[in-house]
Amino acid sequence: MDILQQSASEVAAEGFTRIALGVEYKGSRYRGWQRQASGVLTVQETLEKALSIVADSPVDLMCAGRTDAGVHACGQVVHFDTRAVRSMKAWTMGANINLPHDISVTWAKEMPATFHARFKAIARRYRYVIYNDQIRPAHLGDEITWNHRPLDVERMAEAAQYLIGTHDFSAFRAGQCQAKSPIKQMHHARVTRHGKMIVLDIRANAFLHHMVRNIAGVLMTIGAGERPVEWMREVLEGRERRAGGVTAHPFGLYLVQVEYRDEFPLPGRYIGPHFLTGFDTLPG
Repeated sequence: MDILQQSASEVAAEGFTRIALGVEYKGSRYRGWQRQASGVLTVQETLEKALSIVADSPVDLMCAGRTDAGVHACGQVVHFDTRAVRSMKAWTMGANINLPHDISVTWAKEMPATFHARFKAIARRYRYVIYNDQIRPAHLGDEITWNHRPLDVERMAEAAQYLIGTHDFSAFRAGQCQAKSPIKQMHHARVTRHGKMIVLDIRANAFLHHMVRNIAGVLMTIGAGERPVEWMREVLEGRERRAGGVTAHPFGLYLVQVEYRDEFPLPGRYIGPHFLTGFDTLPG
């Protein structure tokens, strides 16, 4: 889509500069990314307030992926338009000074007027982290999902391969999902074990509401031996949400990367979450 095809709301207006930011946050105490009329605490509203102080004027953010309540991010990308003239360091450090401890701006970059954090994204990547042990962990309680049943990672990894390619993912779609189409292209779905941690690493062109959590729920059921590996294919081809079991908890879910075409280069950063960065065997 070129600039002539983009709507006016998707292009920075004359006299405004479009700034992109990398953002990470712990979503535990927030009701998701999106600002809500009810006045509950959200990541968007909190970040907008901090940036508005730096800009000395209101800031309205657009994000690449609207995460749900309790979901985390270490690779969220957002943009905003402003008349304020600030250095990229000032945007980054100024925002962080005014943010609570569980939200951080990791980088800032001036972008072309046609850049759009959501509509120009060509792929998104999530990681879902499971702590697999009989004993409930005292640490990272709201940053991982605890599953006490022994999980067979090889079975889970085999089942995940049924998701690769372009499919109708209606079986993994929440009832309140507002996406125009349930058809998405899955680039990879990997399941690996790292000690007591099991990581689902999943990348697609886009995701439906609760899609990753619903996939994780099916995989854990298969990993526990309660269903055969082929159940993943049956659920996918059945296209009915009620056939897909329970929705997994949000605690272990992280938006870790958003990708764009080469015309929109953004600063590189390791793929998180932070406590996984020491696992050298984790695929990049």
